[in-house]
Amino acid sequence: MQKQTRKGLLFTSDDISIVMHENSYSGNIIKTTFLEEKSSFNLLFLLSPNIHLTTDNFETQFRFNRNQYILHYSVEESHAELWTDSDILRCIQIQINYQYIFNLINPDSSQESAEILKEMTSNQFVFLHQKTPPNITVEMHLILNEIVSYYRKGVMQKLFVEAKVIKLLILIFEQFHDKNMTEDLSKTPLIIKKFVDENYHRNLKIEEISKILGINETKIRKEFKIHFQKTITDYISELRMLKARKLIVNKDLMIKEIAIDCGYEYVQNFTRAFKKKFGVSPEKLRTSSF
Repeated sequence: MQKQTRKGLLFTSDDISIVMHENSYSGNIIKTTFLEEKSSFNLLFLLSPNIHLTTDNFETQFRFNRNQYILHYSVEESHAELWTDSDILRCIQIQINYQYIFNLINPDSSQESAEILKEMTSNQFVFLHQKTPPNITVEMHLILNEIVSYYRKGVMQKLFVEAKVIKLLILIFEQFHDKNMTEDLSKTPLIIKKFVDENYHRNLKIEEISKILGINETKIRKEFKIHFQKTITDYISELRMLKARKLIVNKDLMIKEIAIDCGYEYVQNFTRAFKKKFGVSPEKLRTSSF
């Protein structure tokens, strides 16, 4: 039985720190610990199933399903432990300094701001007094994926992370006040489309889209087809062919290079798809263009 552990600090500044906890084990129980600093807000996004949480200053033990999250305010420094009897434990912790939130919300500016801050500071390892932790929405999944995959460092990373964290907080406030629960369902196909538009050039598969966005594969296929009257596979192929048609006139590019740039691992598959779309092979269309 081999245990693999990855506990990585993705970002840290005076106001925000982000840690990825990712453990896998073929044995019985996986455990990881995390620290909540004094006067800090902690967002914990739980990305694997059947996660239990215990803390040194709270007697209740919590159990979470996959794709749930909690927002907790820690008055004093405290430690908590996550564990699961599943074969993987994966979560993202975003810790935000109290003063940063205070300045961001400015409770002196309005009654609404004062109430939001009061609600945020009065919870006990649950989402603002709700007994059932809320679900991570599709938009939240996208933001988390952008944070994890961002490659720049320094000032650019700081600005990027702060913007994404603020967006997460906006989504959380909206979710708490039930302003966008119904709208979120209708946004799902548009969010899928946005992801595909930005990634169709990769060797993209429905399984990968499902994993990254946290949406069931069947739901992805069904909702995309209903909203756009075409399958997601056909849409990806259409985007690739439109790009291929623009690149084919460039004689400096080999057909193989174009195929890879359009998301095809094998030239034969690219040529077959190209001929089906345009009625001629890439080579013949390139010849006829000059």
